[in-house]
Amino acid sequence: MEPAAKTAEPPITPAQFLRLAFTQRYIVYTLSIVATAVFAVASLRDTWFLVPFAVAAVLTIVGTRDILQTQRSLLRNYPIAAHIRFLLEEIRPEIRQYFLESDLDGMPFNRNKRSIVYQRAKSDLDKRPFGTMSDVYATGFEWMNHSLAPKHHSGEPFRITVGGPDCRQPYSASVFNISAMSFGSLSANAIRALNRGAAMGGFAHDTGEGGFSQYHQEFGGDIVWEIGSGYFGCRNPDGSFSAERFAEQAKAPQVKMIEIKLSQGAKPGHGGVLPGAKVSDEIAAARGVPQGVDCISPASHPAFSTPLGLVGFIKQLRELSGGKPVGFKLCIGHPTEFLGICKAMLQTGIYPDFIVVDGSEGGTGAAPLEFLDHIGTPLRDGLVFVHNALVGLGIRERIKIGAGGKITSAFDMARVMALGADWCNAARGFMFAVGCIQSLSCHTDTCPTGVATQDKARQRALVVPDKAQRVAQFHKSTVTALGEVIAAAGLSHPSELRPHHISRRLGPEQCATFAEIYRFTKPGEILDGTDHPSFAKSWSAARADAF
Repeated sequence: MEPAAKTAEPPITPAQFLRLAFTQRYIVYTLSIVATAVFAVASLRDTWFLVPFAVAAVLTIVGTRDILQTQRSLLRNYPIAAHIRFLLEEIRPEIRQYFLESDLDGMPFNRNKRSIVYQRAKSDLDKRPFGTMSDVYATGFEWMNHSLAPKHHSGEPFRITVGGPDCRQPYSASVFNISAMSFGSLSANAIRALNRGAAMGGFAHDTGEGGFSQYHQEFGGDIVWEIGSGYFGCRNPDGSFSAERFAEQAKAPQVKMIEIKLSQGAKPGHGGVLPGAKVSDEIAAARGVPQGVDCISPASHPAFSTPLGLVGFIKQLRELSGGKPVGFKLCIGHPTEFLGICKAMLQTGIYPDFIVVDGSEGGTGAAPLEFLDHIGTPLRDGLVFVHNALVGLGIRERIKIGAGGKITSAFDMARVMALGADWCNAARGFMFAVGCIQSLSCHTDTCPTGVATQDKARQRALVVPDKAQRVAQFHKSTVTALGEVIAAAGLSHPSELRPHHISRRLGPEQCATFAEIYRFTKPGEILDGTDHPSFAKSWSAARADAF
């Protein structure tokens, strides 16, 4: 259902314009106004000046239209000047081809997928002529095995129920949701657009560890509240966890699930510091920290230090939230540590309602290069390990699994769901939907489209109603595409996907399905004793009382 509309912010106020007039972003527009005035006066004395007056006047009209329009954030932030970018895209076919061409996973982010996100978010035609743009004979190419008895896609939105036996308020979740992105990393308008889009499309919006801010609450979209090691929004002044503050916010009807962040794929095992100079009054309010003071996210949780402590924390949060689904997110590191958590579950009888597996290929606003490239387990390997562990211990049926890490297309979703995921999360795809152009300036506060900045002048370029519609449309189009993909495989629901539905080229003359590439455990196999290489030694070495 479309949320109640909020009062639209004015495109730009006179005071804002005066502050922006001589900035680098507005200088071309400002000069066009000055030139128009100068040539207008000069033309009164000499008609020769009518020509440059007309040129300057046209540029001024174009710049004014750029500022007033709401569809393109770049034009609102860079009136006139941004047209150069769009002009180059039109007159340089090879540049456009570079933007659209496909590349294999594992390379820099697939430009073909980025283009598809933009097209689907804007309801543009996402069909292509002349067949595949991928090298189907390249090692690593993957495809879905279709059926000669395809099903008809019913248009079902595809939902799954998250919540085990101990959960009193299970949540019916979409199979495609917005992954964790904090207010502070993203602008207020970006958060508003994402949440309004989630409300329109009926899917969930993960807050990230930056807290359940006022901007997450404006439009009432379903919320997955992520609790990181800084306990933002539920902390005591000394940084420790506050049960009282948590219970106060967790019982809000808008909060549907609670996610404990153990690690994130882009920088697992790494804490963070938001310098005091960037801790504004709004960020301080959302995070429950003092304004102007360094905001620290420890590398590990102060509330627990062992697997047994983690499952105890899960039980505490479930009780404090009134029985809502509680789970945790992690990027797999040492196998024995995750298996230690599993041992703690079996020992105590306390189970999470869900586990989100984040791949090392996941993105972030800023992280050390070594962490981006070489720390943490990639999504598919981590996902197969977690799925196998839960199946092998006989507890897979009571715990749902989410997956995140460069998931933007229906095939991305089908691939990880065939390996065991129940639903998928995406961050960059939804960022593209609200206008991100991957300018790689997230950490500089100079985002040109107003997505990843706290600069009020820059973020005003992001018009919430327009971008919210694009968020909802991207979700709808992607889930519809997923329905068409699985229907082609002869299936009715993505939960029916299995490893044999996806194949991979291993070499010039060798292909195999995921069922042949990966070894999957049988129910209870680990408890009965297994020779599986991932568990034979790791299970006996895992400890419930220590990571």
